Amino acid sequence: MSTIVLTVSGPDRVGIVDEITGTLLELGANIETSRMARLGGEFAILMLLTLPEGRDGQMQDTVQRLIGRGYKVTTAPTRAEGALQHSGRPYRLEVQGADHEGIVASIARTLATKGISIETMDTGNTPAPNSGIPLFTMKATILVPSALEQSEWREELENAAAEQHVDLALSPA
Repeated sequence: MSTIVLTVSGPDRVGIVDEITGTLLELGANIETSRMARLGGEFAILMLLTLPEGRDGQMQDTVQRLIGRGYKVTTAPTRAEGALQHSGRPYRLEVQGADHEGIVASIARTLATKGISIETMDTGNTPAPNSGIPLFTMKATILVPSALEQSEWREELENAAAEQHVDLALSPA
């Protein structure tokens, strides 16, 4: 089996997921993991696929057909045995506050300087109920190295959140 990371994006419309997944099914691809979201007027798909041996050429034909239909497509072969293995204690991280530039970058920088891996992250914003001011939300799963004591990273993360004027919540995942 071949393992491939596939990204597809294009103008959002009803039926895009059906079209892409149906095309992949015709190829014999299995979707191992995926993330899909409407971002502005675009729909973005990120998938980890397994593909039966000998279908790499057909995969390239499929990519060209999708590009011909107006999608932006990238593929990247990957190997499970060659992947960087992250380990540690999983935590759920939630951040909320008034939306402004720099929140994600500040939190990500703080995590990276401590060697903490971001496994998943979703961000968004919604209007506040009374004022309509955009409220930022971030939900992430992070992996904290087992050797790293909570006192060595939690306070710095809380300080980064305070500097960004956002609330932070952490809980074991």
